[in-house]
Amino acid sequence: MQVQYKPRRGWLGTIFQSEILQGMGLTLRRLFSRPITRQYPDERPQIRVGFRGQHALVRDPATGDCKCVGCMRCAMACPSRCIRIRSHKDKAPGSRRVIDSYRIEALRCVYCGFCQEVCPVNAIVLTEVFEYSRLERSSLHFTKEQLLANWDQFAAQLNMSDGYVNPCWRPRGLAERDLPAPKRLPVPPEWSGGEQVVGRQWRQHLPPEQS
Repeated sequence: MQVQYKPRRGWLGTIFQSEILQGMGLTLRRLFSRPITRQYPDERPQIRVGFRGQHALVRDPATGDCKCVGCMRCAMACPSRCIRIRSHKDKAPGSRRVIDSYRIEALRCVYCGFCQEVCPVNAIVLTEVFEYSRLERSSLHFTKEQLLANWDQFAAQLNMSDGYVNPCWRPRGLAERDLPAPKRLPVPPEWSGGEQVVGRQWRQHLPPEQS
């Protein structure tokens, strides 16, 4: 690392206080420039791809319920421990687990997105909705029904005819062959990270001369 020091000030700079003149010049230039503050809410911000906003549980159109299978991966990966899940196994043969309760305490969430990255069926998503302030703390303790309602409201704002794909559902740094089938989704190339491999299997992707 190269350290670059500020040049020593000469006697002219000491007399005329050149740093103060430079600061005043910057102030005058900014005084007559156009403002850069966005006049919200009249000027709406542009939401980027992969923005992590309000939580929602994706509703399965076939069953009308959430897609969650109760694997508990989201709860185990959550660093703030804000996800609570209760489920039971149906006695019918070949049936999956039934979700009794799915709760997210949004006030504790750090919006890291780990929950939606590890979900094998893309059941949990941080939508692009960022305007959901509340007056009561309890209203930000989302239940399963509230999370499904969040998804319904979000889906109503978008055109779901082609299907919704959140880039965070496809973890970066993993090749497509290393992902489960539901996570092999069409996402932008800069998000897929197909050429980036991390984890314990990185040696398997090295060229023969480097392995």
